[in-house]
Amino acid sequence: MSAKADPARAGQPGAATSHDAYLPMHGNGGYRVTHYDLDLDYRVGPGRLDGRARLTVVPTHALSRFSLDFAKLRVTRVLIDNKPVRYAQRGSKLHITPVKPLPSLAPVTVDVRYVGSPVPVPTVWGELGWDYLEDGVLVASQPVGAPSWFPCNDHPSDKATYRIAVTVASPYQVVANGVLESRRASASTTTWVYRLAQPTSAYLISVQIGRYVLTGSTSEAVPQHAAVPARLMVPFRYDFGRQAKMIAAFSRMFGRYPFDRYGVVVVDAVLDAPVEAQALSIFGSNHVDGKRGSENLVAHELAHQWFGNSLTVAEWRHIWLNEGFATYAEWLWSEESGGDSADTHARRAWREVVAQPQDLRLADPGMQRIFDDRVYLRGAMTLHALRLKLGEGAFFALLTEWTSTYAHSTVTTDAFTTMAQRHTPWPLTELFARWLFDAVLPPLQR
Repeated sequence: MSAKADPARAGQPGAATSHDAYLPMHGNGGYRVTHYDLDLDYRVGPGRLDGRARLTVVPTHALSRFSLDFAKLRVTRVLIDNKPVRYAQRGSKLHITPVKPLPSLAPVTVDVRYVGSPVPVPTVWGELGWDYLEDGVLVASQPVGAPSWFPCNDHPSDKATYRIAVTVASPYQVVANGVLESRRASASTTTWVYRLAQPTSAYLISVQIGRYVLTGSTSEAVPQHAAVPARLMVPFRYDFGRQAKMIAAFSRMFGRYPFDRYGVVVVDAVLDAPVEAQALSIFGSNHVDGKRGSENLVAHELAHQWFGNSLTVAEWRHIWLNEGFATYAEWLWSEESGGDSADTHARRAWREVVAQPQDLRLADPGMQRIFDDRVYLRGAMTLHALRLKLGEGAFFALLTEWTSTYAHSTVTTDAFTTMAQRHTPWPLTELFARWLFDAVLPPLQR
């Protein structure tokens, strides 16, 4: 079973562990990052990036040296509080040696200048990070692609605020996380500046560059914006036409929407699956058909704004807290919008999963299987089993308490099961043991 959650740490953004058991080469100990200030000058044709990243770093103890996750791009200079320091790039790490040890808890500014043509990070899940469209850029970093384009502490529990400035040729539009603060045009280029005030993991930071039509609405309770290829605008308006109703429904079920606004980008390319980022979701052209054929995915990515983005797993083994919840949100939206009930979806999923190998433990699926379909479906079924056990009132009260208690911080399986137990006098130990820790799929009770 999973280790006990540390209540003092679980609710604190930026309280990073040094390594993740699944991805031990990502993340670094000895400090946390509270803010990233990124200035990127990108030329689409040659694919060349000139970057400057200024990180506000807070040592957790005195540091004579430390590392950042950063791959492939060439570092040209590193400064700490405006003073040059020694550095070395080895493998996927940028090693930095201050002139003198950094004192504990005293913030410093680490300024990294770099150049090159970004390349995605190869992984067992495919290439991740900064990637190329026919005429633009797609960034999809989950779980380890962020170091392909900026130096960072690439651990999900190290959450920071961001300012992201991107300069590109003026025919292109740029969408990044957060609120568009300014857009400044010069003779041939435009600089887009976004600010993200909510603490965010590096893997959830995204930049999308392309020739898009920008559209949006501020009349809804949650302002929405979108970037869509011109040829897809008509079917897009229909396919995403119920998104405002989704936000309202999920806000009622899960608690207040956790960000200032919500954005969608449709890239002019086929994607195997949509990509969630902080306050932003990225879809492929294949997800726009004018028939709402991918509306379940619209719901899934929206739900990640609560489960995965505001509430972020402290370690990747807890991934079901992201994907199981987002999958269950698909079923809840189906129920809400007049489609099949969540119970029908759950029993259909049970028949699908029981026919597959019974060798996955949901609370600790293993690194290569964190995106296995069974994590998604079994995670959603676990929530449905819990709903049947608790009853409607207690179940949705649990979800709203869960999202409000851990808003913009990190979560673990134990934190969830502990909170769930407070919503019923009946023991939940057996239910969670069978659904989360046993490999064999248990029956779904009626």
